[in-house]
Amino acid sequence: MSSEISTGVGKFVWHEHASSDQEYAQQFYGRLLGWEFEALSLVGDSDYPMISTGGQTHGGFPPVPDGTPPHWIGNVQVESVEATVEKAKAAGATVIVEPVHFPEVGRYALIGDPQGADIAVFQPDSDGPMGRGVFVWDELVTSDVEGAKAFYGEVFGWTASDSDMGGGFIYTVFKRGEDDAAGAMALGEIQAPPHWLPYLAAPDIDATAARVGELGGMVIREPWDVEGVGRLAIVQDPTGAVFGLFKSRM
Repeated sequence: MSSEISTGVGKFVWHEHASSDQEYAQQFYGRLLGWEFEALSLVGDSDYPMISTGGQTHGGFPPVPDGTPPHWIGNVQVESVEATVEKAKAAGATVIVEPVHFPEVGRYALIGDPQGADIAVFQPDSDGPMGRGVFVWDELVTSDVEGAKAFYGEVFGWTASDSDMGGGFIYTVFKRGEDDAAGAMALGEIQAPPHWLPYLAAPDIDATAARVGELGGMVIREPWDVEGVGRLAIVQDPTGAVFGLFKSRM
């Protein structure tokens, strides 16, 4: 029988909110999505608030230096952080945080892909269950889709499948074997640097997007439907971190 630790390799298994105002961010997500938080004690007497919902943990709010631009970071599980970082460097990545070990948690590193999108790699110490149903999709918005295909294929072993969505818009799905791992699209007219965008599940996209504004955030793209996929919106929390909302129509 395969374990979670083996089947999780190549998947996004954890997400972190990087912001110098953790408490403000936690209040926002707690009120918007009903998240609760439980503290994990780290080395140095600092606490790491973890997102807790549905009896599982799904991500956290790590301490970051003041002035860090607010954003979400996805963590992809790997068999070896060190080996993955070496492959990433050889493929043109920048190492932002060198491999580090957190006792009873796992090994971690943060890299920037050749186009500048940040992504974390994580090697867990144990085979505990992975949280599901909160972060439901991760999408790379990049200046070079073909370059991203080559990079992530080399680093994570992902293959890529393109779909014509109409009007000349091509959407790429990264695959881990037969399973979908993530998506990718060109920046086009989007005024932003290359980045990874996580999508969070919401029971009512329109109501949740409206609530974002009421809680001090901003709707960047109003809710829209993707045929055969679901309803989506792109929003920004009050600290400035951008994320998507998603509800499946399937």
